[in-house]
This record gives sequence, C-alpha cells and structure tokens, in this order.
Amino acid sequence: MIDLNADLGEGFGRWQLTDDDALLTSVTSANVACGFHAGDPVTMRRVCERAAAAGVSIGAQVSYRDLAGFGRRSMDVPAADLAAEVAYQIGALEIFARAAGSAVRYVKPHGALYNRCVRDAGQAAAVVEGIRLAGGALPVLGLPGSELHSAAAAAGLPVVNEAFADRGYRPDGTLVPRTEPGALLDDPERIVERCFAIARGEEVAAVDGTPLRLPARSLCLHGDTPGAARLARRIRAELGDADITLRAFA
Repeated sequence: MIDLNADLGEGFGRWQLTDDDALLTSVTSANVACGFHAGDPVTMRRVCERAAAAGVSIGAQVSYRDLAGFGRRSMDVPAADLAAEVAYQIGALEIFARAAGSAVRYVKPHGALYNRCVRDAGQAAAVVEGIRLAGGALPVLGLPGSELHSAAAAAGLPVVNEAFADRGYRPDGTLVPRTEPGALLDDPERIVERCFAIARGEEVAAVDGTPLRLPARSLCLHGDTPGAARLARRIRAELGDADITLRAFA
C-alpha cells in the first residue's frame, strides 16, 4: 500500500501550470499551493472543491514567499517570520478545504523550503512551529532522515516518508539540485520502474549508480513533469494490476 501525491493548484490568475482536474482522477493526495509560490484564492477554492469531490486528501504545500521564482530560490527568512508565514498559508487553505467539506490533512514544504529543511535545523524548526501555530497535529510529509522530520517528531507531529518518482537522487539520499545534470527523470518507463521499486521496498539507483533504498509511505509525481496526468494514470493502473493499493496516508 502506498500513497501517490502531486502538486496541484500551481497557477495564478489566468496562468495555470498543472492539469488539476486530470491529476485528481489518479492521485490520492493533493499538495495544494497556498499562494506563496503559486496559487490564488480562486484556484485554491476550486482545487479544494474538486479534491473533496474526488475523495483526494488535501495537503498544504507551504513555501517561501517567492511567486517570481516559483518558490525555488533559497531565502534566509527569520524563524519567527517563517513560522508565521507557514501558519498563514495553512490557515488560508483550511478555509477553502472546510468550505468544500474536507480539511487540510497534512503539510509539505515546496521547492527551496523543502530542500533547505533537509539540513537546516533552524528553518525546519520554524516550519514545524508554523504548523503547530496553525493548530492541530498535522502529519509532515518530507524526506526520510531530514531535519524537518526530526523537528516534527520532537514536537509530537506524525512524520510521513516521501520518495520521488521523477527526481534524481544523490548517493546520500538527497535530491539532485535542479541546476545539475540528472535532476529530472523524463523517461516514462524509468519513472514507472522507479515507482514499482519504491512501492516494493527495492533499491533504486542514485545519479552515480549507487544503490539506494528509499523507505516511503508516499510517492510524489510533480504536477509540472511533462505528461504528468498520463503518467499518474499509468502508475495508478499498473500498481493496481500488481496488487499494490494506492491509498492516502492521511
């Protein structure tokens, strides 16, 4: 049994990056942009309504305040400011999730904040403080062994290990930066093979060939990966044919 998550609601005004409606027919969890790297009130409301109708778990994808850089530029944000901004994003999404008859079920940082919280204990602690400030012991989706998960566990929040279907890994189990070769997988066959290996607890290859075992309860397929909706449908169908159940963790 494994969860399949994707980033949704990554648009702003008339501009739309992700095929939300198509992805919602395949994923079990939706990481919804909360307005800081993408997303706006209308988009957030629409995605929450459609996710709730499809029985898809809604998660807050919180980010640095970086619309121009799509949240992929690292920033030095004071801990108190970051905690408040994380709480603000969760609270905004919660309004729309509850109006749709659902709720925010978990939190996942986006982009530069996600990667920063792998090793930066201070920023990780600020994200966790923001989650607690927003209220409730929401599960935290992130990289196994990250400072984010350490801080979440210390605060009594559930942690959920995540692995990536379409990203390259370094030998230490961290993600290859998008600026480096091998950061993105674009071959559908390789992506599907990666999903099977992770779901079965088998080894996958790092960018240099080093074998890695990626313990994960959730698989991430980026919504802006070329052909993401088709890939999601294929992953769901082929995992199901192999008696691997797709189910939200929250």
